[in-house]
Amino acid sequence: MRVKDLPDRDRPRERLMASGAAALADWELLAVLLGSGFRGSSAMDLAARLIEHCGDLDALSRSDPHRLLTVPGVGPAKAARVTAAFHLVRRADARPERERITSTSELAESCAPLLHGRRHERLVLVTCDTRGRVLKRSVLTEGGTDHTAVPIREVIREVLTAGGTLFGLAHNHPGGSLDPSPDDLEATIQLVQAAETVGLRLLDHLIITDGAWRRIPT
Repeated sequence: MRVKDLPDRDRPRERLMASGAAALADWELLAVLLGSGFRGSSAMDLAARLIEHCGDLDALSRSDPHRLLTVPGVGPAKAARVTAAFHLVRRADARPERERITSTSELAESCAPLLHGRRHERLVLVTCDTRGRVLKRSVLTEGGTDHTAVPIREVIREVLTAGGTLFGLAHNHPGGSLDPSPDDLEATIQLVQAAETVGLRLLDHLIITDGAWRRIPT
């Protein structure tokens, strides 16, 4: 039976979108990657045949694309697609683990190098994924010796553009005070509210001096 003849609930791509990749078997995931079958065989049939030809999924992941071409129904495009997908996974696994933010102190450690020793106030934004892994760290604004604005819309836009879900902010007080100003308090409240409207979450907003840091209450 062709995949398009199956009920939506049984199609691999639709199941992946509805329930996540973990709900699919190996051959179903491979079928999504292949995209189509050949000569009356569905993409799922071809996926099962390809895994069987190589022996198992691990052997398939390390197969030369020319070996895949020996399976009927697998042309250069499919062979290249499968090889490239597995190679991308190996590259991702080989890279160092991203820095993670799991606590307020870790957020402070991440931001401090960009704030220590500065004569003007800076606002640092740290954008993270759902697991707290840092996707981007940047200086968002830089102001005077005693004040820098917190641009609410720009913060939210930057987090969304980076593909983040969680984010933290920190700014310095060159004078050494750890007391939040009324503007700091109000901006933090606005950030929490703005983030919630678009499905984001503010981890913390910190004040950092050269010798200490303090969390701004929400």
